[in-house]
Amino acid sequence: MSGTRSDGELLRAVAADADRRAFEELYRRYAPWLTARLRGRCADPAVVDDVVQETFLAVWRGTARYRETENADAAGWLWRIGSRRLVDALRGDGARGRLRQALARLRHRDEVSAEERVLAGVEHGDLAGALVRLSPELRAVLQATVIDGLTTREAAVLLGIPPGTVKTRAMRARKQLREELA
Repeated sequence: MSGTRSDGELLRAVAADADRRAFEELYRRYAPWLTARLRGRCADPAVVDDVVQETFLAVWRGTARYRETENADAAGWLWRIGSRRLVDALRGDGARGRLRQALARLRHRDEVSAEERVLAGVEHGDLAGALVRLSPELRAVLQATVIDGLTTREAAVLLGIPPGTVKTRAMRARKQLREELA
């Protein structure tokens, strides 16, 4: 076959024939792009490199299936796989991570969750407006810890800041929101 193959042709060749050349071409075409995108979400290059490798390993092994009928482009499909694997990596997905999360829930059973605090704020004030008035740094910490559900350590890796800074910014954000919603 002469010329450059389309993404669909490459993906079909990898899935149907385990075509190594097609896989290598797909990797060369998309690995740098996926790496750059994931580094926008995670400041730890080692984690990003592992996630890129796991993404392409899933493609090679066939555990990630591309469906042309969805009219999905290869880049979007690879991004979905990579971003899910990044979240898993940051959460410490696995038996040890699940055990740690279960123990943390037991230890803090009597504490009001961040979500409950936010919902209480919705009843008593303009949450959207208060969130907009937060600095981008404080909003990013809230997004990582409350919306994405990451631990302090995971948020620190994602945002590229020390865990102590995550805690300080989260505390400042909560304080500012409490004051504005009171």
